[in-house]
Amino acid sequence: MKESPSPRIGILVVAYNAESTLEKTLHRIPEDFRSRVAEILILDDASSDETFTAGCRWSQLKGMPPTVVMRHTKNLGYGGNQKAGYALAAERGLDIVVLLHGDGQYAPELLPEMVAPIERGECEAVFGSRMMRSGSALGGGMPVYKWLGNRLLTRFENAALGSHLTEFHSGYRAYSVAALRRLPIDRNTDAFDFDTQIIVQLLDAGMRIKEIPVPTYYGDEICYVNGLRYARDVVKDIIEYRLALKGFGTCPWVPKPVEYAFKEGDGSSHSAILGIMRTLPPGRVLDVGCSGGRFAERLEALGFTVTGLDFVEVPGVRERCSRFLLADLEEGLPPETGADYDYVVAGDVIEHLSRPEHVLRELRDVLRPGGRLLLSVPNFGHWYSRLRVALGIFGYDRRGILDETHLRFFTRGSLRRTVRAAGFDQLRLTSTGAPFWSVLGAGATAGALAGVSRFLTRVRPTLFGYQYVAVLTPHAAQTIIAGEHVDVHDIISRQYVPAEPVGRVGAGT
Repeated sequence: MKESPSPRIGILVVAYNAESTLEKTLHRIPEDFRSRVAEILILDDASSDETFTAGCRWSQLKGMPPTVVMRHTKNLGYGGNQKAGYALAAERGLDIVVLLHGDGQYAPELLPEMVAPIERGECEAVFGSRMMRSGSALGGGMPVYKWLGNRLLTRFENAALGSHLTEFHSGYRAYSVAALRRLPIDRNTDAFDFDTQIIVQLLDAGMRIKEIPVPTYYGDEICYVNGLRYARDVVKDIIEYRLALKGFGTCPWVPKPVEYAFKEGDGSSHSAILGIMRTLPPGRVLDVGCSGGRFAERLEALGFTVTGLDFVEVPGVRERCSRFLLADLEEGLPPETGADYDYVVAGDVIEHLSRPEHVLRELRDVLRPGGRLLLSVPNFGHWYSRLRVALGIFGYDRRGILDETHLRFFTRGSLRRTVRAAGFDQLRLTSTGAPFWSVLGAGATAGALAGVSRFLTRVRPTLFGYQYVAVLTPHAAQTIIAGEHVDVHDIISRQYVPAEPVGRVGAGT
């Protein structure tokens, strides 16, 4: 059996005004570990002293690992310097990268222990924790106020994220470079809370973090961290992430899930549409914007035959639909869509389109005569969006009425005008209440608020209705022109072309 090659290990040294400590720190790298190091990357973040010279001087010593020394001409910040370093690590083909501070605050002697769990495949990240051993941090010279702040912030972060780390604020870290490639770290802050954001990203992606105990050292180096500002930024990051999970704000440094989460009976528009479909006889369905096929799967279980359509293929969607089509609705329905569908479902779709009227007309044409279009859109007239506009704090969210991917906003009146112009008659138009379950979970408080929301929605749907759910059918009206039956919508959509008079309708014509 062929052995797998040893991983390429790199050490990323972030340095700022570290002229007096950089070389001493690098000399502390264990001699028996140096041969395992593929490359050392020293990044001087526009220091005002001779840090860059010190790094170059050390890189010329014989017997040392290959070393790249770089100096930024503009200070990128603690987070910005790391971004540059991790990008360089990936570019140079490293498999594991260890973050080491040039001021010697973290022990280079423990580099072998830092990379070992990743080498064994136990995790994607290793953190050196100064809090794992009781009394170690204070014994190493950590000021009491920093120790207390560290403990309080770590407890808050664990509670908010459901994690169990002993320390969130250690700068001694090792990462799998492949794992870093999967995280949007280029969107992270350039400030000191970069380390917090990367922990959140790791946990959000389901990656594993392992901690090892490391000694604490506080020397004469200058601390550039404003403690109060750092604590504020950390708390802001955690709250921003938690709100993003509920759909509020955009939180660009945490990726959005590709597949929408559908939970039957949750009061959402998809749940409302499913309830309507249960009352209808089974038939052929075109599920537009089918995502991962969770909704289609439920329809198939009810006896419907579903063709799913979306612009991305979520893994598993083909197993949940009878047929799947990959297509971008901005370019219209693909020719292979077919026709004579009994039902078309477009749940929370047309608000994402720049030309919803055009797509609605195409959906009308693939329905059989008397078929049904089940459509849902968020209500921009809801009190939430009205209030944000009135207070001058309009902004986008990750989902909901103000989803950042929405291109069109609808009120009840504009929705009615849009579907009428596309050639549909309205059979039914209802409103759903606000989704308190998505914010508060399935508890008594959420249930009580949902009940109040449903009552207010019935009283005044234009203000309290969160989404509109419409059941539509193609115009069935016909007229008679010179003895011919012609659909009204065909006349309306036909461009005017002068023609020979057809005469009066009546005897002798």
